Amino acid sequence: MNVEPARPVDLFAGLQPPAGGVYMDNNATTRVAPEVLAAVLSYYEEHYGNPSSMHSFGARAGAGVDEARARVAALLGAGSPGEIIFTAGGSEGDNHAIVGTLHAYPEKRHIVTTAVEHPAVLGLCRSLSKRGYEVTILGVDTKGRLDLDELRDAIRPDTAIVSVMAANNETGVIFDTERVGAIVKEQGAVFHVDAVQAVGKLPLDMSASTVDLLSLSGHKLHAPKGVGALYVRRGTKLRPLIMGGHQERSRRAGTENVPGIVGLGAACDLAAANLERENTVVRALRDRLEEKLLAAVPDCRVNGERGNRLPNTTNISFDYIEGEGILLLMDRAGIAASSGSACTSGSLEPSHVLLAMDVPFISAHGSIRFSLSRYNTADEVDYVAAVLPRIVERLRAITPFDKERQTF
Repeated sequence: MNVEPARPVDLFAGLQPPAGGVYMDNNATTRVAPEVLAAVLSYYEEHYGNPSSMHSFGARAGAGVDEARARVAALLGAGSPGEIIFTAGGSEGDNHAIVGTLHAYPEKRHIVTTAVEHPAVLGLCRSLSKRGYEVTILGVDTKGRLDLDELRDAIRPDTAIVSVMAANNETGVIFDTERVGAIVKEQGAVFHVDAVQAVGKLPLDMSASTVDLLSLSGHKLHAPKGVGALYVRRGTKLRPLIMGGHQERSRRAGTENVPGIVGLGAACDLAAANLERENTVVRALRDRLEEKLLAAVPDCRVNGERGNRLPNTTNISFDYIEGEGILLLMDRAGIAASSGSACTSGSLEPSHVLLAMDVPFISAHGSIRFSLSRYNTADEVDYVAAVLPRIVERLRAITPFDKERQTF
């Protein structure tokens, strides 16, 4: 979309952006917490040994990995640290859970997942369907909720695994994974949860859960990029995804990313300490932003179930304009967020999540996801709430939307 160049002196006159800008794209990635960075640096500068090596340098690195494993297990409420496998991130965890289960049960060729999963799951399932596996994709309603009866009917004797996310990355809508898990276990399948967006924002207790496998990613909770973990309940059959050495008890080959793993452990400690803040202070900031925008901008709406969402996430549609234009002008004002539309990748199709929810065309193209963190402030929220109505008004004035044909 071509957006008329906007001169900030006109569009944003009288508005002073906070120093350093406003970052509200935390579901995409988070800043590394200062405490995490300090922990990581020591394993680059001092404790740089290979944890598999039989000397004191290796022993110190190995001790850091062990401590981090215990910290991740504690945040998840796992039965033991041995149920944690370190990975390179959420995508690897998702792939390991699904492919590793299929390899463990070669006689089972059926997978169940949902239409609103992350591409790490949906893309893999599309690939597997071309290799002879059958995939059932469950729909959602207009609020982004699953139909549990549809889930129950979808599971078959040859279903190897059911993969359902804990919370949606675009809308923040939370799935009731315990009820889902109860159905899955009744039917005898393995249950995997992509909890990349939920870890650190929602309380988790794997020891009392129906979840067999759970994947997480460090850079979603203020740890470095390139590190994650896969929880594997004791007794769950799972084949390795990466072959080679005997690291991670022969479950994931390759020399461990010790600094990243240590950083993930430190971030998990911080997440546990800040869980209440996420669900009170951050939630209140999210609600404040949402209320101000809904009051100031006509023809806008929140996508997804409002009462059952991640505390930091809101996805708002602004009718009759495209998300790309909103993002470009917000960036000029020093604000970072994400669009629910895939137009930035060269496609005019809205996101698969919004399509699955039957969000109207005029709304889906103008959807923006704001995802906050504990580092955001009320002043930042108020600044965004002051800037965005001006942007929407400008874009609506110049966007050639045909209301009769419902097209741009």
